[in-house]
Amino acid sequence: MKKIYICAITTLLVLGQMSCRKPNDFGDTNLDPGNTTKPIVPALITQVEANLGTYVSTNNLSQYGGEYAQYFTETQYPGISTYSLPQLSFTGYYSGDLFDLQNVINLNQSPNSVAVAKILQQFIFWEITDAWGDVPYSQALQGLKSITPVYDKQEDIYKGILATLASASASMDNGPIPGDIIYNGDAASWKRAANSLSMLVAIQLSKKVPGASDYAATAFNAALTAGGITTNAQNMAISYPGSAFKDPWWNLYNGRTDFAESKVVTDLTAGFSDGRTVPFGGDYTDPGQVTGGTVTSAIGIPPGLSRSDVTAFTTANPKWALVMRADKRTEASSVVIISAAEVALARAEAADIGWTSESLPTVYQQGIAASFDQWGLAAPPASYYTQAGVLLTAAGTGANLQAISIQRYLASYPDGHAAWDIWRKSGYPVLSPAPGATNPSGQIVRRFTYSTAENQTNGVNVKAAIARETGPDAGTDSQDNRVWWDVTP
Repeated sequence: MKKIYICAITTLLVLGQMSCRKPNDFGDTNLDPGNTTKPIVPALITQVEANLGTYVSTNNLSQYGGEYAQYFTETQYPGISTYSLPQLSFTGYYSGDLFDLQNVINLNQSPNSVAVAKILQQFIFWEITDAWGDVPYSQALQGLKSITPVYDKQEDIYKGILATLASASASMDNGPIPGDIIYNGDAASWKRAANSLSMLVAIQLSKKVPGASDYAATAFNAALTAGGITTNAQNMAISYPGSAFKDPWWNLYNGRTDFAESKVVTDLTAGFSDGRTVPFGGDYTDPGQVTGGTVTSAIGIPPGLSRSDVTAFTTANPKWALVMRADKRTEASSVVIISAAEVALARAEAADIGWTSESLPTVYQQGIAASFDQWGLAAPPASYYTQAGVLLTAAGTGANLQAISIQRYLASYPDGHAAWDIWRKSGYPVLSPAPGATNPSGQIVRRFTYSTAENQTNGVNVKAAIARETGPDAGTDSQDNRVWWDVTP
């Protein structure tokens, strides 16, 4: 945002100086006929959708979240996994993808293009607010009209996201969506995606706004009735062609191996005799790590070790696990953004707490089976569902939260944003702080802190947001404080 504002102000100043000198009209002498001066809607949609895969894989929102939720851990250079200060900037998300989508909305070339832009915007806003808490929303993306936007309260952002998703889904018709590389312009698929996202957003509020007649449950039911993703063929996913547009997980391991699958994940899957153990981890010594090898590993690295300790571990365990088997992260692999498994398991949680009248065992087992299928595995046997840690009891008692949350955690792998959300809301799986923690409290990070640049350019609104923070360091900009919906001890 800062760059956009500076550029705009600079442009106005330059034009003002030129007007004082009354320059001659040079016509189109300095215009490059090979460049466009107007945004191209299909190109903007394609660009943002191509970037979207990083939001659930390797950008800061997912990578840091995956470290804190202990999907992954670092190997050579621990920092994120040992809780160094996450004083990160969200400016690039606003000035990049969110601004591009706002251009699509402002140009208003077709109802469907506008609707898709709004759906994608809400997904990105959701990830941003879950990382920082209060952030610009209602006054964001207005350019010079609002160069110091207020930081909206997270509850208001959630309400805005849910309302916008509902209206975007309802506004879509059967017209085309030029530039769409996720669903190839299929409006029905985008409606399902919007409804599915609404369910995932709403269920995140199940502890803060738990009532079956409250707005979170109402939004969940409306989205469920409208219809969400139910099969893996309907998943919201980005398929990378390779070559110039490679899968971000492939890029992560192209020349470096700084991230490993965590022992938390390998212990969970091993404890359940869970077939997802096989695709979840790739053997470090597999000669096909970059070309798509199929050697698996279940040797997860304990999360949050100091550099000396993690080096000792990898030396003693040379077949330690990278994130996903290599054939699941080739140049031309797909990255799933919203899956049938995630939606079904969110529905299971909603059924368990009385938000819906759906059959809890049915949607729970559908979610687990869909996750296995997503990874190319046969559905688990009936005995899988009767073992301790998976077995459900009567709905409505709170006793099922652990089993459902752990299955949601496994089904969302390797989306670090989703895992961090699930853990912060539910407390499951039970995680121990990093033994090599470097932060004063030694506790797992609960939120990102605001960047120095934001304090300098929008200090009044940053201070107002910080004053609203709750948690052990209430009223300060602390990584130990809680975002609004995070009420789990």
